[in-house]
Amino acid sequence: MSQRSAGEGPQPAVFGRFERVAVLGAGVMGAQIAAHLVNAGVPCVLFDMPAREGSDKLATVRKAIAGLLKLQPSPLGHKDLADLIVPAQYDDDLGKLSGCDLIIEAIAEKMEWKRDLYAKIAPYLQRSSSSKANGAPLRDVVLASNTSGLSLNALADVLPEDLRSRFCGVHFFNPPRYMRLVELIPCRATDPQILDELETFATLALGKNVVRAKDTPSFIANRIGVFSMLSTMKRAEQFALPFDVVDALTGPLIGRAKSATYRTADVVGLDTLCHVVATMADQLKQDPWHGLYAPPPWLKQLVAQGALGQKAGAGIYKKGGKGGKEIQVLDLTTANYRPSAGVLSDEIQKLMKTKSSAERFAQLRQHPSAEAQFLWAIFSDVFHYCAVLLAECAESARDIDWCMRHGYGWAQGPFEVWQDAGWQQIVRWVQDDISSGKALCSAPLPAWALEPSRQGVHGDAGSYAPAKGSMVPRSNLSVYKRQHFPESLLGESVTYGTTLFENAGVRLWTTGDNVGILSFKSKMHAVGDAVLQGCFEAVERARRDLRGLVIWQTEQPFCAGANLQELAEAAAAKKLDLVSNMVRRFQQTSQMFKYAPVPVVAAPSGLALGGGCEFLMHTDRVVAHLETYAGLVEVGVGLLPAGGGCKEFAVRAARRAGPGGLVAELKAGFENMAMAKVSTSALDAKALGLLRDADLVIMHPDELLHVAKAQIVSLSEAGYRPPIASALFPVAGRPGIATLQMVLVNMLEGHFISEHDANIGRRMATVLCGGEVDEGTLVDEDWILKLEHDHFMELCATEKTQERVVHMLKTGKPLRN
Repeated sequence: MSQRSAGEGPQPAVFGRFERVAVLGAGVMGAQIAAHLVNAGVPCVLFDMPAREGSDKLATVRKAIAGLLKLQPSPLGHKDLADLIVPAQYDDDLGKLSGCDLIIEAIAEKMEWKRDLYAKIAPYLQRSSSSKANGAPLRDVVLASNTSGLSLNALADVLPEDLRSRFCGVHFFNPPRYMRLVELIPCRATDPQILDELETFATLALGKNVVRAKDTPSFIANRIGVFSMLSTMKRAEQFALPFDVVDALTGPLIGRAKSATYRTADVVGLDTLCHVVATMADQLKQDPWHGLYAPPPWLKQLVAQGALGQKAGAGIYKKGGKGGKEIQVLDLTTANYRPSAGVLSDEIQKLMKTKSSAERFAQLRQHPSAEAQFLWAIFSDVFHYCAVLLAECAESARDIDWCMRHGYGWAQGPFEVWQDAGWQQIVRWVQDDISSGKALCSAPLPAWALEPSRQGVHGDAGSYAPAKGSMVPRSNLSVYKRQHFPESLLGESVTYGTTLFENAGVRLWTTGDNVGILSFKSKMHAVGDAVLQGCFEAVERARRDLRGLVIWQTEQPFCAGANLQELAEAAAAKKLDLVSNMVRRFQQTSQMFKYAPVPVVAAPSGLALGGGCEFLMHTDRVVAHLETYAGLVEVGVGLLPAGGGCKEFAVRAARRAGPGGLVAELKAGFENMAMAKVSTSALDAKALGLLRDADLVIMHPDELLHVAKAQIVSLSEAGYRPPIASALFPVAGRPGIATLQMVLVNMLEGHFISEHDANIGRRMATVLCGGEVDEGTLVDEDWILKLEHDHFMELCATEKTQERVVHMLKTGKPLRN
């Protein structure tokens, strides 16, 4: 298993060093950084220039905060969090800085503007507070810049001497909530302890993967990312490939983001891209690739015309055609827009499915097609560039690969791809390109890359660092000891504990601390017969031998729901008795998690849909990553939640019912199930009633297991006892059914649902309200579970539901028939 090194270096005394943060600049990045801070529960003050029109000087900041609610994907974990951002402006509110521990400057990338602002705020940054913590004065406030490429040392020159030691770069990536990378860049005077504290804060509180970069132009991620875009544009011109074809080649096909190259440029803003390229050209005059740092003529022409990309409604792409929804792409041969197709040849699609990376690259290099030659060229360019650049901008190869994974959405970093394809083979080919003039510059590969014995740059000993001439391990900061199984790089071996039990569906294992970990083995961790059988065995083993059970997957998603293939095959064969047994086993498994004699904690990240969501609802506690997307979505396949989901909503409604009665508590959950709504975050899942107030939301996915296991220990130490299974609860009955059915009538008339959706909804309402009984009738859980089962089975027998199941299996998308 690859672990953080266990060295004993200086450690930050506490994780909570930064309790209140100010963000300077309410532009796109500043406002979204503020949003992510409040996602993490960190109080935030957002500053900008005072509004010059009207009586409200805070109007500019208020507008920026309101704008967060309109952005998609949402920068906020829940819309109500926007209210926690405190607006402020520079004329009258600078005194609020004295109550903050960290100031993040995020204004425009202009050196003189940043320096002027620093001079203005410096008098307020002497101490974070005059109060004391544990009898000792609090440390001075830290100032950090979110600059994407300006020199930190040049920015520091304007600061008072005592503030320079508390200044550095903290570079977030857009959008800050979703992009995991933060580059931490010191200036010459930065106190090393400040860097440790910021790395701990960004990791623990904000859920980021931190890379410490050197103060070089554009740092690491943007230096390589922008080079890659420019290289791609150059090669596209060389091989006469249209924009949409290039995007089809440089997206998921090669393990990169869906926005690929030109769509990314449109999203960033073509004017912004040109500015970044101009800055690189100005700052990197000695760079061997300096001639590449110039926008292509067509790009400069688009900017001159005001076609700046997504923000202007047109750029390389735009929407047009009938209805204005057709995606159109600029065709350089006609200088007009045409429908975007991005069709690739069958040959290249087949070639890219070659499993062996070494063989795939060999075929790319040898294949005569423009598409193949283009792909080899852009990979060769990046390999060449990163090898030459490594010693200049990063400590180790790990830093470059992390940056491209978490800052640009690449599935593997460039060195990982190189190593996977066969280090020595790639070296020979890149050298051939350099010597034959096919490379973009003649700079030789560095000596370390040419070592005959080298097979890569990553391994269990660490990653290669040119300055040390050896492999260096990961950071030994205390915060990383919370990551039992941190995300690994190619070449790092990972062993997940000791197996206690295993079948075709699950594995029960432990790390030696008497806490069982249950992981599913099925595709997308879907729940089928083998998973259900394995869960039964796991709980029995936990009852006998363990303190508790954590349900945690070694990779996302948590669970995509029930195994539809098994259900479809049984239904098609008219073996509904098999489906009936499957539903009952599912319900029994959920109940078993709820009433197990030892605590059961779920630790989800990613999708937790259908039956996966129902499992969450039956555990003693959920420790969820912020990016957990939960929902009872069975209506999408023509069914209703029958693994205890409806039952849990009915039980929870009965417990919470106030003056508005049971129906008021059931209504929102009913509407969400009827619309197959999925939460936009774990915080949103709480608002939807899928998670409870006591459930925890964790920012870093690699910490889920640590916190979940701690919950098991805490519950066990407190003398855990399961809930009492025989408790009765009241249901809404016939009046409740009638009220919920009126909701369906409105949804049907508004064309939000189909007639079959309404049929499912009527059955769902009947289950949630406890059936055709009087309001307030006391029932037990088995009563609702039987209703779930019976209505599920009746839906299974309908033609429309069977059509939905088959359609989902074939396309992965719901059918609204």
